[in-house]
Amino acid sequence: MTLLSAQNLVKDFGGLRAVNVEAFSLPAGEVRAVIGPNGAGKTTFVSLLCGRISPSRGTIRFEEDDITKLPAHERVARGIAYTFQITSIYPNLTLYDNVMLPAQRRASLNATDDASDRAMVALERVGLSSRAFERAGSQAYGHQRLLEVAMGLALAPKLLILDEPTQGLAEGEIETFNALIRKVAEDATVMLIEHNMNVVMALADRITVLNFGEVLAEGTPDEIRANADVQTAYLGG
Repeated sequence: MTLLSAQNLVKDFGGLRAVNVEAFSLPAGEVRAVIGPNGAGKTTFVSLLCGRISPSRGTIRFEEDDITKLPAHERVARGIAYTFQITSIYPNLTLYDNVMLPAQRRASLNATDDASDRAMVALERVGLSSRAFERAGSQAYGHQRLLEVAMGLALAPKLLILDEPTQGLAEGEIETFNALIRKVAEDATVMLIEHNMNVVMALADRITVLNFGEVLAEGTPDEIRANADVQTAYLGG
């Protein structure tokens, strides 16, 4: 089943066409990586998908419903969670309180949810439960990134979009992150914008390559690795 799709999706900023994607389709249950050179339009593309910005034209569907004009908070309610390229946490709150905010939002949509339990489970999944009552702003940058993932998980999303999630993580933390995403993918669809090609190749079922706002190539990790156009534009071949 197609979970998310886009048709003729365009975003212009003045005279600059940042995104021009004719067709994009993401099946439910897949781990999809979106890669490309700096300035390729990756963050703008996913910002369109999650509703942070509006397209100049085009259509976005989620579970077959047209969500093109829905604001970001309504897309969250439908099951789309997006973590930012730059950490977006509340530094003066504890890790637990940061995760309680989305957990409470989830509980407001489902009366059977226990927000406190959901928050602690999310922190446990990213390996931060022992730090639950420490101040978020006192954590190392890598832990702040993992906290943001926990905030996304607390929403129990159908689609979890992660923008540069391994940025600032140590090698051991990246291994933990990879294991986490494999576990998350058992009951959610995941989209990664990621520069670490080892992470991409280890996790992605399929890869979409953007260049100058357009889809340059799409395929399995092996297909993308062997693609001459991708090697020229991005992989340095």
